[in-house]
Amino acid sequence: MSAENEENKETGTQNNSGPEEKRKKKKNKDKLSFRRTVENNIFAMKLSAKYSRAMVVAGLLFAIFGYFEWVYFDGIFMRKIIEALDNDAPFRSVMTFIIFTGALFFIINLYEKYADNVIFPLGAVKLYGGIYKELFAKAKNVELRCYEDSDFYDKYTMAMDGADEKILMIVRSFWEFLVSIPALIAVFYFMFDIDHYAVLFIISPLIGNFIFGNYKQKYEYKRYQAQVPNNKVHNYVNRMMYLPDGAKEMRLSNVFELLRKQYKSATKKNVKAAVKYAFANCMLSFWRITFTFTIIFEGVLLYAIYRVLVSHTITLAQLAIMTSLMVAMTWILIRAFENIMNLIKNGIFINNLRTFLEYEEKIPQDQKGEMPGEFESLEFRNVCFSYKDEETIKDLSFKIDKGDIVALVGHNGAGKTTIIKLLLRFYDPTSGEILLNGRNIKEYDLRAYRRLFATTFQDFAIFAMTIKENVLMGRHYENEDEIVRRSLRRAGILDKVEALPKGVDTVMTKEFDENGAVFSGGQHQKLAVARTFAKESPVKIFDEPSSALDPIAEYELFKNIMKEGRDHTMVFISHRLSSVKNCDKVFMLEKGTIIERGSHRELIDARGKYAKMYIRQAMNYLAVEDEKEVIL
Repeated sequence: MSAENEENKETGTQNNSGPEEKRKKKKNKDKLSFRRTVENNIFAMKLSAKYSRAMVVAGLLFAIFGYFEWVYFDGIFMRKIIEALDNDAPFRSVMTFIIFTGALFFIINLYEKYADNVIFPLGAVKLYGGIYKELFAKAKNVELRCYEDSDFYDKYTMAMDGADEKILMIVRSFWEFLVSIPALIAVFYFMFDIDHYAVLFIISPLIGNFIFGNYKQKYEYKRYQAQVPNNKVHNYVNRMMYLPDGAKEMRLSNVFELLRKQYKSATKKNVKAAVKYAFANCMLSFWRITFTFTIIFEGVLLYAIYRVLVSHTITLAQLAIMTSLMVAMTWILIRAFENIMNLIKNGIFINNLRTFLEYEEKIPQDQKGEMPGEFESLEFRNVCFSYKDEETIKDLSFKIDKGDIVALVGHNGAGKTTIIKLLLRFYDPTSGEILLNGRNIKEYDLRAYRRLFATTFQDFAIFAMTIKENVLMGRHYENEDEIVRRSLRRAGILDKVEALPKGVDTVMTKEFDENGAVFSGGQHQKLAVARTFAKESPVKIFDEPSSALDPIAEYELFKNIMKEGRDHTMVFISHRLSSVKNCDKVFMLEKGTIIERGSHRELIDARGKYAKMYIRQAMNYLAVEDEKEVIL
């Protein structure tokens, strides 16, 4: 049962919302309040200061100096020069003023170049490193089901998509906008000093700029949201094209055409999304600039010329100063509104980053609790688990005692791997409880609890690191080389590794090293099994550890695993029932529940579904058509 349905059940209501209502809810959810947008920008500024305070300070000084140049040049310098010429001021005083201005601008320009080429690039590197460190740490800690949720994964993708660059833009835009306010007031004052009514031409563009710019940013974000799923397809196809994983299939089949069609379809959808909002964005940009230039520039100019030629109330010198101030006013307004729109747009993007970083895990990875003692037993008691409104585990109860060798068997989709994920607390049960030594596993320190288990996953990953690092997986021991060699030997791959020029120090894959080792699927699987052997945990879990192995290699592997089982509790998941003959307990699963349980011999004698599956597999191995020929 989903969380939403559970809530409805508790409140005595039913979820009758149709597609239209859900669409409206999603639309409302995607809208950001003004307050949230401001908070997002402040969040970005704090994040920037956390990793590069010098860059944040440089951004402030850069904005101050940038606007100071405009205000000083158009409001003070030009006015002084024009008044000096108009009043026949001494050449020496004019020259001194010009030299002073040149020296001042030289110092400002020197700092701006230093900030642009030293402070900002270094700060950006620190910022990028810090942000992605937090993103990766969060990605590591969110529960596994988040990666299986496409909506959450889309948000994660958007959070990762240029978050660093957007924060850098916020630093520049944030300070530029704040500094533009006193700059605008200064120019406003200089213009008001010449003519009180000229400033009226500024009010209309302020309103128009804000309205048009706000709509433009909203349309741009809608376009971006529409393109996110298609960009995921692009990234996937790009990855498949340059990684060696699919190279053979692409040469032996028509899968390349299928990938090309996927890419082409995603591109068409992106183009459609771009076209959908292109005209609106174009017109909004046009009217925003038109409002600024037409009303301010042409309006003030015509008004000033009228004052000179018709009413004779201002001089040509004042007209020149007003023209200069008008240019400064126009530029400052355009930049101010561009910065406002950048803050709104990037505030929306940063919301994805902030939401992801502030996501509260349902199963906190650093959850504290009791430290588990020595492993004695693990029990599932009336456990149910639902995923996306579908009940995958139903009223499951079983117990594993210390030293047991247990097998979970059944057809695909029976719930075997889900049980392991529940056992490792990647998921929590919807109802029921899982007990370690008689206590609910939620009461234990999570990291300490998981250290009790060493697991070989069916969908394991091989990393572009040395073989030794791939086996130890970041764990450290006093006798590491001995542990690695012993684990590789038990997994049946030591001879292969020792034949390599660098042995256990050989880098896996050619991702970063052209001399890296490329193993077969079966050899990769043995390497994954070696990890489980290397980890000093009382419970060993093997999820399809031999699916890529031939029968002889499988026999040798299970023989070594059984030797390991003398001192450990073991849990197997396997389709090949010949490998579970020596297990103490066998649980036959179907549709998320145990339909048969007992030892191999007991289940064979019961002549149920387990026996039928075993006999069918044995007939395939023996190449016989009569089940009577199978010796049970």
